[in-house]
Amino acid sequence: MSETLPDFEALLSRALAPVEPPDDLAERLEVALVELTEAAADELEAWELGAMHDPRNWIRPAAAIVVGGAAGTALVLVRARRRAKARSRPANVFDAAEKALRDFAGEARKLTDR
Repeated sequence: MSETLPDFEALLSRALAPVEPPDDLAERLEVALVELTEAAADELEAWELGAMHDPRNWIRPAAAIVVGGAAGTALVLVRARRRAKARSRPANVFDAAEKALRDFAGEARKLTDR
């Protein structure tokens, strides 16, 4: 009674094969992040300062701050990464870091100007 063992190496290589994301993933992510940021801004705009006396009313604005901040940061990173991909490769790590920080700051300024 001889059983054949499966070829684990072939199974693992098929299971762990890289999968390319859809082409429009970055655009869909950017749209979703913009919507989250705008929704958080609208929530904060609609919040009344008079409700500050009751701590039970602090949950929604606090959540809006956290969600809006995280979405805004992610949006800046997505846009900076897209811009970095469009440009050529820098000569060294320091140039790459400097350009990344410049892109990040520029995108952050664009979002705060809105």
